[in-house]
Amino acid sequence: MRHRKHNHLLGVKIAHRISLVANLSCSLIDNGRIKTTLAKARALRPSIEKAITLAKKAHATDDAAKKIHYRRQAIARLRSKDAVKKLFDELVEQFVGRNGGYTRIYKLAIPRLGDAADMAIIEFVEEIQKKKAKKKRSSKKTKPKGDTTEKIKDESPVEDASSTPVDEEKDNAQASTEESKEAVSKVVSKEEEPAPSPEVEKEDKDDSDEKKPEDK
Repeated sequence: MRHRKHNHLLGVKIAHRISLVANLSCSLIDNGRIKTTLAKARALRPSIEKAITLAKKAHATDDAAKKIHYRRQAIARLRSKDAVKKLFDELVEQFVGRNGGYTRIYKLAIPRLGDAADMAIIEFVEEIQKKKAKKKRSSKKTKPKGDTTEKIKDESPVEDASSTPVDEEKDNAQASTEESKEAVSKVVSKEEEPAPSPEVEKEDKDDSDEKKPEDK
């Protein structure tokens, strides 16, 4: 009976469909991610995952005859020795810790321009790396081994405690502030002195004129 066999026909004959799925599988192995229609991506998923299962079986066994058998089965499915070699030798290690679900499909929002077909991206699921636990920082500061502090103290030159560079900088800053204050006070005092009125200037001139003949 042909129950549940009417899936993923893709509107083509069986020979065309087998070749199409094999070519898509080889492209996915080579690139790790391809863009195709949603129907083709759904038809590709079971085929490529069965090939990955064969690669995992070959990786798990130590029997050389079984490894060759699984590899030949994959070649019959994918029709490419180079793709099978890459799958069995390189890519199989990232699927060892997973029990199925080796691919994921993303449906794209924008359809194809020609026939408005739904587009999708299919890619391999990478192995999830476990996060390393962060080490707690100790609050206590550990002292270095040996008497390094004492050596540093002995080698450092002796300076007078009374005159330090910080104190000299403070004294220079205070002296400069005092000088600036004195300059500002002189300018303000000059501005506050009232200017002599013209009447007073005239009286001073008259007095000087009167005194001149008496002196003679």
